[in-house]
Amino acid sequence: MSFAAIAERYHPGASLLHRADARVKLPAAIAYILAVTLTPVGGWPTMALMALPVVLGLIAAHLPVMLVLRRTALALPFVLAAFPLLFTREGEELFALPLVGWDASREGLEALTTILAKSWISVTAAVILTASTPATELVRAMRSMGLPRLLVGTISFMYRYIFVIGEEAWRLLRARDARSASRDGLRSGGSIPWRGRVAGNMVGSLFLRSYERSERVYAAMQARGYDGETRFMSTPVFPVHQAIVAGLILAYAFGVQVYAHL
Repeated sequence: MSFAAIAERYHPGASLLHRADARVKLPAAIAYILAVTLTPVGGWPTMALMALPVVLGLIAAHLPVMLVLRRTALALPFVLAAFPLLFTREGEELFALPLVGWDASREGLEALTTILAKSWISVTAAVILTASTPATELVRAMRSMGLPRLLVGTISFMYRYIFVIGEEAWRLLRARDARSASRDGLRSGGSIPWRGRVAGNMVGSLFLRSYERSERVYAAMQARGYDGETRFMSTPVFPVHQAIVAGLILAYAFGVQVYAHL
């Protein structure tokens, strides 16, 4: 399996969400994630109402369940940064860890689970967006939203060449494995310091190769008249009817939040 098969976020399909214009989907997804972050702590009915459009989006996009679960699980290590809230938030004690002197509170558990739920809904919305939209269309949407051309160009080239760099890294790993053969029953390679040196050399080699490649690519682009602007073959007509549907979904989301804060 190639690096591109693992790193590619787009999942081809012909669903309604796949056919929707990225210039509608991207700002709508960002606004919806913003609405999700406004959910009050412990507002579980509100959380369920906010999760409903995301679940419907998953069904409409015809995305495999395991694909969505794998991608949303990548955010869990970052969400665990909120775990100390369980012990630092004051309130009704649930249990204690006498060895370290920590007391878990009900309010801390409520805050932690709220963050977990909001994070899952937000990450799932982002997964739906990236899985149903080609990267080139996302770049077009970013530029149409008025993002600086330097930022849009950087994102575009990062996406294009991350696969090249990834394949280069895989070739280095295969070369290392080929030079670390061992007899059956014996461990290949050397000690941990030796492995650390090899890994450091590989990272350094990958950086130098990437830097040299970027210089060659940029020189070739300048020779062909590149001025920093990301251009496309054509610009489709903006779908007003899709924007109306997205507006209704956002009106629902922010309406739920307004009602929750009354």
